[in-house]
Amino acid sequence: MAEVTLTGLRVIREVAATGSFTAAAASLGYTQSAISRQVAMMEAAAGTALFERHARGVRPSPAGALLVRHATAALAVVDTAEQELAGLRDRLAGRLSIGAFPAAAAVLVPRAIAVLRTRHPGLAVTLEEAATPALLARLRGGRTEVVVIGVGAGLPGYDLAGLQQDVLVEDDLRVAVPAGHRLAHRRRVDVADLRDETWIAGRGGRGEPQFGAWPTLAEPRIGHAVRSWTTRLGMVAAGLGVALLPGVAAASVPAGVAVVAVEDPAWRGRAAVVVTRHGRSAGATAVVGALREQAADRPG
Repeated sequence: MAEVTLTGLRVIREVAATGSFTAAAASLGYTQSAISRQVAMMEAAAGTALFERHARGVRPSPAGALLVRHATAALAVVDTAEQELAGLRDRLAGRLSIGAFPAAAAVLVPRAIAVLRTRHPGLAVTLEEAATPALLARLRGGRTEVVVIGVGAGLPGYDLAGLQQDVLVEDDLRVAVPAGHRLAHRRRVDVADLRDETWIAGRGGRGEPQFGAWPTLAEPRIGHAVRSWTTRLGMVAAGLGVALLPGVAAASVPAGVAVVAVEDPAWRGRAAVVVTRHGRSAGATAVVGALREQAADRPG
């Protein structure tokens, strides 16, 4: 006697969702004949047809629609149970350090750490904020396992030989301006609108570059150069100038600061990249996964 199985329920749900045996097979990684066999077994268990053919594929019969509703609920319970069991097996514990450049340390990394604290309560993750050369030195020296850096146009060509790299997000540079600035009410400005602005630049440590003006501007006027990201945005809020703002930090601006996008055909782009040594530990793999999730979910 045919029985209802979890595999059969998954197949019925997917055929109903896609409207096609072929599409369901592709989605689930089965052959079309395997899908047909599963549907036949479920129809035998139900004692009636579960799908009706039409010009563009198949649709659930009344009995099929009923079974799909119950299958969706049942599979949700099963999936939750599997996730919770996996969590019991995966008891990550210990300490792990994430290093990040200041813009990523403002929003992206803290959100990833919050996810990890819930998902892996035994894993104590700490954040080290520093400039990229220092981060890479710590990574190579084994003092941290995961670092997030910026790469691309207008940035030095850092030596990443022998390290594993994964792009988190293609980062769109923006500009932070005082809330009362002439450009503050505009969502997007032309790069020519920035030529006469005074810039609050960043100051690196010894041997590290100064940065902070729009990269394609010729001879930008630097009014101040400060090391702290918070200080830089505070000076913008006070009306002392404008500052470069990586998109990963756009959600971190304080009151009194507006964010504008820039139209610049000459701009080639940057990316936020997570870098580790090869042979990642289970903890480092979990951290990279959480960073990927938060990069994908960041506001536009």
